[in-house]
Amino acid sequence: MASSTTTMLGRNFKHTLRNPVAVFNAILFPIVLLLMFVYVIGGAFDIPGKYIDYATPGMLILTICYGLSATALSVNSDMTKGIINRFKVMDISRSAVLSAHVAASLLRTVIALAAVTGVALAFGFRSPGSFTDWLGAIGLLVLVSFATTWITVALGLAAKTPESAGLVTVPLIMLPFLSSAIVPAETMAPGVRQFAQYQPFTPIIETLRGLLAGEPSGSKALVAAAWCVGIALVGYVWSLSTFKKRA
Repeated sequence: MASSTTTMLGRNFKHTLRNPVAVFNAILFPIVLLLMFVYVIGGAFDIPGKYIDYATPGMLILTICYGLSATALSVNSDMTKGIINRFKVMDISRSAVLSAHVAASLLRTVIALAAVTGVALAFGFRSPGSFTDWLGAIGLLVLVSFATTWITVALGLAAKTPESAGLVTVPLIMLPFLSSAIVPAETMAPGVRQFAQYQPFTPIIETLRGLLAGEPSGSKALVAAAWCVGIALVGYVWSLSTFKKRA
């Protein structure tokens, strides 16, 4: 299975490199968003300290979400274009197909996160967090990426066509905008504020922000981890169930 997964990972990553839209959405567009919010819109927000220090954790989560559409599309294409039947002839395990899509998405996300972090640092982002805090932040980002990738794989498998697969990730992309990623939730209008406070991305972003600020919160971290584990579990079980029915 390991060799099959490695083979499929190489295939999926090559497909990503050949898809300029996927590269732009996963890596370049989050950088554009970061610069736009910091240098065009950020001055309008009443945020203590430098806005780039506040916005960067949210932008890192947005970076994860913006790369998900390529994963959903890739998974769905394999299901709808008969590629799975060819893999059967090649004696490639079914589990390796899904695992490779998850691994390729994680690899793409890690590269994108490194690029966004590098740009943020170049434009003035500074973190007083300790080495342990940074390790915690990296671990949280990987966990969020793992969880959202599995739910995206499930959504991609459930979609009937590649066109609809490209749309199923829109809610995941939009949710961080309705969280504390851009501005504090308490500054939002009634209704939106309550939604922002109780949706999964706000405790995740606040946990990441606390770690990078050198002020980690154990309670927020537990809530964030619980959301990630729950999302990953639902996505994993849903993916396997749908894959068995359609493969």
